[in-house]
Amino acid sequence: MAKLKDIAEQVGVSISTVSRVMKNDSTRSVSEETRKRIWETAEKLGYKASRSDKGGRSESKAAAHIGCVVAIPQNKYNNPYFSVILEGIEKELGEIGLRLEFVYSIENQGDIQQLQSLVKEHRIDGMIIVERIDSDAYQWIKSNVKVVVGVDLSDKSIPVVCYDREGAAKEAVAHLIKQGHKRIGYIGGPELSDPFRQEKRFLGYQSAMREAGLETDDNWIIDVKWDVSLSYELTKQAFEKEGYAPTAIFAASDMMAIAAMRAATERGLRIPEDIAIVGVDNIEISEFTSPPLTTIHVPKIEMGMYAVKLLLDYMNNRYALPVRMTIPYRMVYRRSSESQAAAAVRHS
Repeated sequence: MAKLKDIAEQVGVSISTVSRVMKNDSTRSVSEETRKRIWETAEKLGYKASRSDKGGRSESKAAAHIGCVVAIPQNKYNNPYFSVILEGIEKELGEIGLRLEFVYSIENQGDIQQLQSLVKEHRIDGMIIVERIDSDAYQWIKSNVKVVVGVDLSDKSIPVVCYDREGAAKEAVAHLIKQGHKRIGYIGGPELSDPFRQEKRFLGYQSAMREAGLETDDNWIIDVKWDVSLSYELTKQAFEKEGYAPTAIFAASDMMAIAAMRAATERGLRIPEDIAIVGVDNIEISEFTSPPLTTIHVPKIEMGMYAVKLLLDYMNNRYALPVRMTIPYRMVYRRSSESQAAAAVRHS
């Protein structure tokens, strides 16, 4: 294992100089060039700084090895929600000369062993976890990686960047109620293995309906398991049932909202004259649907960037207590939720 002496010999400085740089000791001047050479040599030799060695941002820039685990199992770089969060993470790391060692997702139990190998192979110092993952893998990461930061996690023991999912859903449904809708359906999915009706966006929907004194219908509370194809198929089937017919739908993601729009259109329903639809995420395509989709803008790229900032701050021992950074969302009003009166004027 490399020692301070080995680094000092290769750089051509004293051991005490290497030690001061490792500890970010600013009491004696060391040139930026020398600091850079020391950190680069330390990384090259595989030197692992002890907890007491941890210093300021210069360590993060030269020696931090950072990984990322994403909840979604496939096509994480093509997913219109997760890809933007990853873009924010990589953008912020790039600004300080770092990169992700890997981005990984867990689909089955065997993937946990692969993840463990990646963490050890890349000597990961910090990990960003985007939404909930397998509990065994999560506990292993917390036990074996020095600093863990979450994006949209509920764990109070680690730093987290998030937005208020329940509040966002409640505001979206309240908007539909204000437009005069009393029969509002819900399309969503569970959070990992939790019951479907415990997911925060459903709780926001339920709260808004209850506060307005409005009833819900189980045929129009649809668990599509975050699957776009299921969103289309199950919404299509719900339209075919007799009885309760909603005049509006709140979908817990834009992708599911867009699938529901297709099902409604194929049923011969006009949007928003016959049925209004609202989504969540404000993915890029939502502006170009027909009609354009009303949605909640989720600050995806900002969540990724702030996750990196938090990670580096905790790696540099700047904070002791885990903070929860809640980034504000906002409604984006488009034609898919326009009131019937406004829609009538538009087409008159």
